[in-house]
Amino acid sequence: MTDVNKTDFTDNLWQIEDIRATNVAIQWRTPLVMLRPIILLLLDAAMLFISWQIADLLGTSGSIHISESIWPIIVISIGTLTASGFYGTDDRLHRFAKLFKSLTLAHLTIVVGAFLYQPGFWWVTRSVFAIAWMLNFILIGLARFLLDLLIIQIRSRYPIFQNSVALLGERNDIEKVQKLVNRSKQFRVERKLDLADWNLQSQLDGMFALIRASKVSEVFICSQQPLDNQIILFWKLKSVGIHLRMVPTQLQLSQRAAETKTIGEITTSRFKSISILETSFRLKQIFDRVAASIGLIILSPVFLAIAMAIRKNSPGPIFYKQKRIGLKGRPFKVWKFRTMVVNASELQAELEAQNEVKGGVLFKMKADPRITKVGKFLRKYSLDELPQLINVLQGEMSLVGPRPLAVRDYELSLQDIEQSSSDKLLRYEVLPGITGLWQVKGRTSSDSNEIFYWDMVYILQWSLALDLKILLETIKVVLCKEGSY
Repeated sequence: MTDVNKTDFTDNLWQIEDIRATNVAIQWRTPLVMLRPIILLLLDAAMLFISWQIADLLGTSGSIHISESIWPIIVISIGTLTASGFYGTDDRLHRFAKLFKSLTLAHLTIVVGAFLYQPGFWWVTRSVFAIAWMLNFILIGLARFLLDLLIIQIRSRYPIFQNSVALLGERNDIEKVQKLVNRSKQFRVERKLDLADWNLQSQLDGMFALIRASKVSEVFICSQQPLDNQIILFWKLKSVGIHLRMVPTQLQLSQRAAETKTIGEITTSRFKSISILETSFRLKQIFDRVAASIGLIILSPVFLAIAMAIRKNSPGPIFYKQKRIGLKGRPFKVWKFRTMVVNASELQAELEAQNEVKGGVLFKMKADPRITKVGKFLRKYSLDELPQLINVLQGEMSLVGPRPLAVRDYELSLQDIEQSSSDKLLRYEVLPGITGLWQVKGRTSSDSNEIFYWDMVYILQWSLALDLKILLETIKVVLCKEGSY
């Protein structure tokens, strides 16, 4: 047996590999990812140049022409945007609220800098400054929004422009994350590694070799349980330029953007809590009532045309009032245009075996024989939901919120809650809505767990801005006929 203490390592000193000396060879990144920061920087610089030139033309004449100092202005503005993270890896290019704050800070910096450079000299007129401030936000925001749409279209048509990733975790968690990844169009799954098939104590090198051979840019850790040798795995990935990303698959925290903070030497993720003020909720109520009133007036000709089509197509009433469960579990009658035969409720019992929703909590069929010809058209464009504007006026519903469940679905959901998690009860603590986050994010899904997932995300993230965004995206989804039953 060799005595380690007496072993001479002198001859092999330079063959001993220090883990910190690993050569970092950055993995292949897609051309779009490599070019995006450069394109954004040039685009922002062009919009800044154009907006200040227009402001100089529209505003009152100042002491000097903008063209004489345009480059310091652009440098300061670009520097502020860079410090705010607008050229990082975040996939959202047009965060309007943050963009407004950053450009405001840039303009204040420009004013202070001009004053310190030459005190008492008003460098530009107030009208030019105000117009430039407004145009900077409008033009940069619009340009970034259009670029965002273009990137999504390019990624959808040409997968080569998506970031290649590997998913590591338990099978169920991998499936959840893959749905999210596929929906985002930002990533392309090249490899899935089920922890049930690997022993990280003895097979870590084999897993790493497989990940590296897959030429992925990131590895997503999809499961929350601690991984064996995770520090070594992280270092191995880091040594070849592969990013590691933790993806929570359970809704335990608000899904708002997290900040990475350190406490001593420990890295933590902090989820900022935004207070929900009563005034915000009252504004939501006012907006709902006003929008519903205007909607009913404007859509009255459409209501009349639909009523005539229903009456002509099949015998029975024009409207269908179904008992649903609303706020705090209270029942109410929801208004809809009738899209089924009169005895549809009785026929449902015979069709339960053909329910296409996983878990059976909700009942949906794409080829439901109870739906009339006119009903298919109304459902295709979600026109059957329009009478629920009456429920909004009555204060029983909101324009945006979790969909109210039928009594049958509500009772089954309570059984599911008893068997899984009581967190789902939160969906009954808010007003139900005509549309919601599931309708615009996961509308093609037939999994009741995913439906409840998006309900929880909405509740935890709720804001007036989110409501407006969902309403706008609902119009797009309806017009594109995405996933309607």
